[in-house]
Amino acid sequence: MVNYKEAGVNIEEGYKAVSLMKEYAARTAGSSVLNTLGSFAAMIELPQGYKNPVLVTGTDGVGTKLDIAFRMKKYDTVGIDCVAMCVNDILCHGAKPLFFLDYLACGKLEAEVAASMVKGVSEGCSQCGASLVGGETAEMPGFYRDGEYDIAGFAVGIVDKDEIIDGSSIKEGDALIGIASTGFHSNGYSLIRKVFTDLEEDFQGKSIGEHLLTPTKIYVNTILKLMDKFEIKGMAHITGGGFIENIPRMLPRGVTAVINKSSYPVPDIYQKFTDEGVLEKELYNTFNMGIGFVICVEDSIKEKVIEELILLGERAYNIGCISSGGEGICLK
Repeated sequence: MVNYKEAGVNIEEGYKAVSLMKEYAARTAGSSVLNTLGSFAAMIELPQGYKNPVLVTGTDGVGTKLDIAFRMKKYDTVGIDCVAMCVNDILCHGAKPLFFLDYLACGKLEAEVAASMVKGVSEGCSQCGASLVGGETAEMPGFYRDGEYDIAGFAVGIVDKDEIIDGSSIKEGDALIGIASTGFHSNGYSLIRKVFTDLEEDFQGKSIGEHLLTPTKIYVNTILKLMDKFEIKGMAHITGGGFIENIPRMLPRGVTAVINKSSYPVPDIYQKFTDEGVLEKELYNTFNMGIGFVICVEDSIKEKVIEELILLGERAYNIGCISSGGEGICLK
């Protein structure tokens, strides 16, 4: 007689995983969460104080960065990445994250590994003030190889309709301010894995593997504080597609983002790609190049904004400006 366990799905391991995950989810529960993990659906009460609330949503995954986590046998940081990729995106429209759900899939479930990944999700939610309210853990033998996992997430945030940031007021002469990244974040890892084949290789006192697993920076708290003091016209999260694809996403028609490449220090680790023959244009079309988030403000306040970002613990630079005519981005 064939049973579910012999078919490759261990229900008991699943129960164990959920038990471990509940603890991490409970750490993030805010006052607007009306029920606990384990119900068929999460119930969230909209917070008070919004005149005309708009829900802002985003979903993303971690991609092939997961391969580094498998090889290093370190699973918690990719959970932070999963949250960061979603909440940084909805932040671009001025939204404060409310709650988050994750999706975890594998070939053979190991409760401790799955829980470690969700621990990272919990940490990411704590960093941005979101509640981890649910998710799905799917064990799919024969579909994923044993030891391999995939993780994706879904974030919901809120913003008053009158305070949505959509880039429509951006004009010629406005300044572009870049906020430093914490590494490669979660993009370009298919190319990274071709260039960095030895994860034990030392680079500036740490192994390459440690550098590559540095989690994506979550910019939520910094930007929400900045929004309380200054008018931000547009924002871009530098993810897949790098500078070239992401900065133009915040611009209205008829203007160009002019980026001064020498305006900030590009991390030394990118030299490895140049040494391997990767063209500069491809670098700026793949990676964040040391800048994980870009904001657009009036030129007259750029120095004050940078000063405030530094006070908030960020490394920030005036990386360019907006010019009239054309569309997209100009790197010089």
